[in-house]
Amino acid sequence: MALALLPVEASRAGWLDFFKGKKSDAPKSAGSSKPAEPAKHAARAKHLTPKDAAASLQAAAAKLRSVKPEVAEEPPPSKLMARKCDPGKFRIVVDVGHTAESEGALSARNVPEFNFNLNLSKRIVERLKADGFAQAKLLVTEGKARPSLGRRVAAANNLHADLFLSIHHDSVPDKLMEEWEYEGKKSHFSDRFSGYGVFVSKSNPDFESSFRFARLIGKQMRLQGFKFANQYTLPIMGKYRRELLDREAGVYRYDELIVLKTTNMPAALLEAGSIINRDEELEMASAERHDKTVTAVTTALKEYCGLPPAPPQTPPDAQAKMDH
Repeated sequence: MALALLPVEASRAGWLDFFKGKKSDAPKSAGSSKPAEPAKHAARAKHLTPKDAAASLQAAAAKLRSVKPEVAEEPPPSKLMARKCDPGKFRIVVDVGHTAESEGALSARNVPEFNFNLNLSKRIVERLKADGFAQAKLLVTEGKARPSLGRRVAAANNLHADLFLSIHHDSVPDKLMEEWEYEGKKSHFSDRFSGYGVFVSKSNPDFESSFRFARLIGKQMRLQGFKFANQYTLPIMGKYRRELLDREAGVYRYDELIVLKTTNMPAALLEAGSIINRDEELEMASAERHDKTVTAVTTALKEYCGLPPAPPQTPPDAQAKMDH
């Protein structure tokens, strides 16, 4: 099946910092930055006669009786509810993280992250098209690091995409790496951490929908038997430490990821697993792992669109017994 490749002059970079802007991740303070005005001093109470006090109480009671109770407005339907969509017209952009020139992280066996990202992204788009999402687009960028980030976003915005999903594979900070030799070459690994992670930005113009889609992906990954990468909650991660928004689904907040905060549509980033973990790296290259991850993403999208789940498949052996 032919894939729609969207070449965009691009970039990559190292790990998650590649997508980070200059602004800090500190949440904006709520409300106005204008300092609160000091409370005004109450007027000094005057001495009241018993008759005056009684009259004052009667007036206050009458005023209270005249006040009509406020009726709370019914809140608008939550964006977190399933939205109906036509799969044939729904436009999801599947962004291949990094580029051939700027390949992202190296795996424990020195395979560029870009290779993993491209392979998995192609499979996701193929499955989406097979399942009726005819407008699914594979976004591949070219060139060096940061200049491509704006072009990725521009491509998705110009397509008037309904959803944006960036595909990556995880690593760890250099300080957590260990050395080993693979095929006669000095290499690096970290077997301490593994698992997937899903990232969203509260700066996205439709954060609620972004969060909902991310949660659906995470929950489907868990149903496929995968654990989430909980190391981002640990102090040892330093500047890479992130706020965990949903422990069950493995969804993290990362406000300053450019591809998440500046797209006009809901957006999420999936770190499909750790390629710096030697065991998980081998899984990442297996057809079984690909199939499970693709199933998790496509099932999440169908649920996001309010589509009915696919009917359970009857194993061939069981069907043969039923026929007899």
